[in-house]
Amino acid sequence: MATRKRLSPEESRTAALEAARHLLIETGPQSVTLKAVAGRIGRTHANLLHHFGSASGLQKALAQHLAETVCETIKEAVRASRAGLGSPREVVDLTFDAFDKEGAGALASWMLLTGNEDALDPIVETIHELVDEIAPEEVSHDGVQALHETTLTLVLLALGNALMGPALARSLGLPDTSARDRAERLLVASLARDPAQA
Repeated sequence: MATRKRLSPEESRTAALEAARHLLIETGPQSVTLKAVAGRIGRTHANLLHHFGSASGLQKALAQHLAETVCETIKEAVRASRAGLGSPREVVDLTFDAFDKEGAGALASWMLLTGNEDALDPIVETIHELVDEIAPEEVSHDGVQALHETTLTLVLLALGNALMGPALARSLGLPDTSARDRAERLLVASLARDPAQA
């Protein structure tokens, strides 16, 4: 009989979140249950209850995990862009991919539909922290908040695109990349107006 490797609480939690992320991407947010995640990592339902408290707790932790992972990737892309090694399109693509291919859009809509609105708090807070870090001059929220406004538009475009963008674009006779193209133009224009953001 094979024995399971004993994981630290943090390793167990991380394994569960990665399994939940894979389930989200593969089969959608409705499949992110304690039972399914436990089965994926060879743990018990009770073990996951201990870490997350409920399916809602797991989903909220997954939202935070996704937000942190995605924002860290976007932060690196922004740094590369500022150093002349990246482009605004890379930032746009990372943002759109986070909501589409990484499942953040589906998870956000699922949370809203199931009445678990507070699960969006980690996503919103992490994005806010990212913007404050990238544009410290806007942190006081007193003056012009160009990057905050650009980020709001970019994230809402990415979320909307993840939910229905390609279908709507096709019905309007536009390329599937139309929303990404528009977001890139928005970001380029924003950077041209305020070179300090670049």
